[in-house]
Amino acid sequence: MIKDVYKDAIRTLNTLQTNASYLEQVKRERGDPRAQLEDMRGFLERSGLKVEDLDRLNIIHVTGTKGKGSACAFTECILRSYGLKTGFYSSPHLVQVRERIRINGQPISKELFSKYFWLVYNRLEETKDPVHASMPAYFRFLTIMAFHVFLQEKVDLAVVEVGIGGAYDCTNIIRAPVVCGVSSLGIDHTSILGDTMEKIAWQKGGIFKPGVPAFTVAQPERPLEVLRDRAQERECLLYLCPELDAFEGGRRVLELGLAGTHQRSNAALALQLARTWLQRRSCRGLGELKEVPPGTELAGRPVPLAPAFQPTDAMIQGLRDTEWLGRTQVLPRGPVTWYLDGAHTTSSVQACVRWFRQAALNQDKPHDGSEVRVLLFNATGDRDMAALLKLLLPCHFDYAVFCPNFTEVSVASNMDQQNFNVTLENALTRCLENQRTWTQLLEEKGGQDPWLPTPLRAGGLLQPAPARGTLLLVPPAPRPLNSPALVFPCLAQALRWVAQGRDPRLAAPGATGAHPHPAASSGAVLLREAAAVRVLVTGSLHLVGGVLRLLDPALSQ
Repeated sequence: MIKDVYKDAIRTLNTLQTNASYLEQVKRERGDPRAQLEDMRGFLERSGLKVEDLDRLNIIHVTGTKGKGSACAFTECILRSYGLKTGFYSSPHLVQVRERIRINGQPISKELFSKYFWLVYNRLEETKDPVHASMPAYFRFLTIMAFHVFLQEKVDLAVVEVGIGGAYDCTNIIRAPVVCGVSSLGIDHTSILGDTMEKIAWQKGGIFKPGVPAFTVAQPERPLEVLRDRAQERECLLYLCPELDAFEGGRRVLELGLAGTHQRSNAALALQLARTWLQRRSCRGLGELKEVPPGTELAGRPVPLAPAFQPTDAMIQGLRDTEWLGRTQVLPRGPVTWYLDGAHTTSSVQACVRWFRQAALNQDKPHDGSEVRVLLFNATGDRDMAALLKLLLPCHFDYAVFCPNFTEVSVASNMDQQNFNVTLENALTRCLENQRTWTQLLEEKGGQDPWLPTPLRAGGLLQPAPARGTLLLVPPAPRPLNSPALVFPCLAQALRWVAQGRDPRLAAPGATGAHPHPAASSGAVLLREAAAVRVLVTGSLHLVGGVLRLLDPALSQ
């Protein structure tokens, strides 16, 4: 019964458009952004809430280009470690839409999701009239629903991650957050936010509110100045977070639940957000402030440096216990190890490459040297695929696999992952373009990289390349460095080919419908015989979500 009600809720939610058409809608309405927020207020009121009601949620509002979700996850976990009841609203979801609305770190249950979905949906349906005939789009609807959940379930605080941008994002109907945060800035969603870091910084600074403290991490000079100007214009106190080293102060290194050096700035931001929240809510156990030498606060900086402090035991535990699926996540499965990271901007892919190389290098090398590295990649939206793929070359993959974010060729059974705005044909066309780009990049790179040994040739057979201790495919073509790129129509087929029956959660690839590319059959032998197979999945959080759905079916329950 619950299952059916939940399925109906998801099916109905999907009719409210998904991400791609929401982006189109944002672009169309950008001419009058105030009207967008006015519409959002109207939808909220039709659902039975006023904007003032949101003040009771004690909100931490966080924006940024990279790491905003991770910074939110750290912040939520720290405050939960204090025994507070937390709400957390984030996007996108990886496997199930319920992940977007969490209480005490856990996605709300199917029962709760169904209850609040129909409550909000029915109220909006009942209040339709000739003037207010529409329903809010997918993301707006879920934002309204999250506010209902958090208010009725009586959370002590809500960590709210901005969807896109800040100034005109529908979460920005929040009038009085307790504290705001801006994670690392970069170039993304350029058709909506603008094509320079300064334009993007202006959008992000739109969440600043009068008298509400805000914190940001180290940013390039000009964008930081834009944030400072936005803060002044909005009468907001903006501070720069010190590096995480300042919180360690010669003591033991703070252990983070999320891997990768780039997570250190997200953790530093979370410490400031959590402490400021506790301070403004008059809570105890704040962590002792460290002395700031006079004059250093503004030393050559456009924004004053926030003082570091001694993290409390609850803060240390919160940072250590943080989990955030699909970000620098490692899933070891016998000889096959999956490295999952939803990086999708140039700077986040650079961080992902640093993490993957470090993580893969730290693993014990197989005694016989037979290690195969595979890239599984897809990206969506208006991103520069060639730029992202070029950044992945230093990982020296033996195979690159491209496929759409669909788990199966038919997605009818996976309603949480349905996207009515992307057709299989469009998605496959993009994969074929990525395949061509990858091949071209390798051809341009051939012979330039001293790290890439020329594979030994033995009558077109495969031989270990001893200088690197990995196997390279030697194709019969005249270019020996052309690591094969394969396209699969869906994730299930791609994963089965990569794992070759060696991951217990995945069936072996079927003999029927074998991949026509000659490298697929020779590669299958290689993948079956290698002592270690290391697979990096990146380029899109939706891709990572589809992979997680197949590798860990429990997440779909």
